[in-house]
Amino acid sequence: MPRDTHRIETRRDRLVLVGVDTPGADLPIEDSLGELARLVDTAGADTAGSISQQRPAPHQATYVGKGKLLEIERWVTELTADGIVCDDELSPAQMRNLEETLRCKVLDRTMVILDIFSQHALSKEGALQVELAQQRYRLSRLIGAGKAMSRLGGGSAVAGPGGGIGARGPGEKKLETDRRHIRQRLHQLRADLKDVAQRRERVREQRRESHLPCVAIVGYTNAGKSTLLNALTHAGVRAEDRLFATLDPVTRRLTLPQGPGVLLTDTVGFIRKLPHDLIDAFHSTLEEALYADVLLHVVDAGDPSHQVYMDVVYDTLASLGASGIPVVTAYNKTDTVTPGALLPSDPRAMVTVEVSAATGRGLDTLVNTLADQLLSAWPLIDATLPYQRGDLLSRIREEGVLLSEEHTPAGTHVRARVHTELASRFTSLGNP
Repeated sequence: MPRDTHRIETRRDRLVLVGVDTPGADLPIEDSLGELARLVDTAGADTAGSISQQRPAPHQATYVGKGKLLEIERWVTELTADGIVCDDELSPAQMRNLEETLRCKVLDRTMVILDIFSQHALSKEGALQVELAQQRYRLSRLIGAGKAMSRLGGGSAVAGPGGGIGARGPGEKKLETDRRHIRQRLHQLRADLKDVAQRRERVREQRRESHLPCVAIVGYTNAGKSTLLNALTHAGVRAEDRLFATLDPVTRRLTLPQGPGVLLTDTVGFIRKLPHDLIDAFHSTLEEALYADVLLHVVDAGDPSHQVYMDVVYDTLASLGASGIPVVTAYNKTDTVTPGALLPSDPRAMVTVEVSAATGRGLDTLVNTLADQLLSAWPLIDATLPYQRGDLLSRIREEGVLLSEEHTPAGTHVRARVHTELASRFTSLGNP
């Protein structure tokens, strides 16, 4: 007889989105809550509704004012929602007060992002980085957390076996998790990540020894970075229409029209209000941008808020110390833009290119642009090689770009673009 099979499906939480509309915000509150809704969906929950309040600043005790809090309480009941998620990081006091008043699950933007990272970290390094950020978040909220710690540490009755957003996490899951245990775990995580960072540095050293130029792909989350990497190199990287679909950096070799090629590295996407704990935890991953010869900044051309997102990327790069690296900006997803619409050039980039990773439009132009930018930074060699130094000529052909060669009585006269280490070999041969 065929055996009965039972599939357990976890019910998705239904959450009410709550935002505070402050003067000078970078995005209209509707757009900010729209982004929060996408984060919630990516984390595995549904949006039951959204509500906002105009205030000079979030209320110090309850995030929103007393009247709005009563309105939220009615909404949660009427919409049969499991809880709320606020569009900012809550203080421990705000979270505790909201939970005591609303008597439901209370999440903040940081918790949702941490939860997404927890689900999508596939490598050992990614898992360690996410856990470090989660444990630091827990430690900062341990004092007087009460119900918040029980929710962070255990499952949710309304979320089924999986516990829902905020319940997934590493390490201890008991209410009695204390500072000593978390600090011990933080110490171990930092030690493990130090080992990982040393291994990553050895990999970088091997890349430097190959003398291949490096391009780091950066951009706002869901701008299409992984799709572009796949289109250029057939990398086979997971690419979905979701925020933070990939976290772990992937490096692939890209063949250029001339020269030895280039290493392309896809990095984790940036986002507004990215938790500082995540920036710190993912520092070794984000450092890929610091070691790049060129940054390929991918922008979703079809997103009406792309200028705001570009500012976020540049601000994050500046905080990492990568603001001095040359940038090539690729306006991606141009297939979603109204035909004939003009996209502005990026004044902070060396060159701006319009592409569509989905259709292939503009990819040849992008590759040629990257080649021009990379090779123009290499020294120009104009020297005569003695015929017995055929080894140098071979290295030029393998590691550089041979622009011209002419056989003369004194040897082979060459003009070429080569990397700095190879250029140093020509100092005694008449290289200017």
